[in-house]
Amino acid sequence: MNKRYAICYNLEMDNSSEVVENLKKILDKVSVMYDVLDIDNLAAGFDFVFVIGGDGTILKAARFYSEYETPIFGINLGRLGFLSQSSPDALQECVSRILTEDYKVEKRTMLTANNYIALNDFVIKGDFSARTSRFALEINGKFVCEYLADGIIISTPTGSTAYGMAAGGPVLAPDVDAIAIVPICPHTFSARPIVVSADDEIKILPCKNNEYKVSADGQIAFSWDSELVIKRAPVKANLALLNENDFYSVLRNKLHWGISPAKI
Repeated sequence: MNKRYAICYNLEMDNSSEVVENLKKILDKVSVMYDVLDIDNLAAGFDFVFVIGGDGTILKAARFYSEYETPIFGINLGRLGFLSQSSPDALQECVSRILTEDYKVEKRTMLTANNYIALNDFVIKGDFSARTSRFALEINGKFVCEYLADGIIISTPTGSTAYGMAAGGPVLAPDVDAIAIVPICPHTFSARPIVVSADDEIKILPCKNNEYKVSADGQIAFSWDSELVIKRAPVKANLALLNENDFYSVLRNKLHWGISPAKI
């Protein structure tokens, strides 16, 4: 049976239409069936999805297609493109490998809270961003501590190289079965990031006279004024990866890991 492919792209990104046209020409030459979708109007029913845009575009597609276990392949038009696997210049070679199934699908842990899911993280902050807030943390029903901080990041291993890393959190390999809890600008030196099992239930309790905002992957925001439960989602993101683009090569090539500043 012939596979159904989709091309998903971000209309707001420069050159996205040009890359879509190039990808369509490549697929047309080999008579591959495909549909073209706007990132804001996604649809199900595909066996494989090409996602053209930055990491934000890929995150949105990953959340949507996780329900259907559909592999997605990122083509980077953004700055870092940590979740993407191809540049527009390498499109022909990458598509050829995908059509011959010379790739692997890596299932990535996702988180859920208040019926939302996130591939990278949930970020909890005070409703007034300029004001420090108090957050009480429980893990599996046991009180851990109270944070006085600008916010808290609850991150998957995939998200550990995003906001969590920028806030001083640990970098976790994607296959580590864990969740990172990272305070943002804590007002005490004793507040440190911690890593817990991905099976743990994390609960953030509101403190008196505090109001909170929560964001999922920095894209979906909602208010919260009672206890917030964050745990492993029942679905996983399915990222199509080319073999040479392993996690450690991405650290070296995109984050310049371990390279002297003089050589960057």
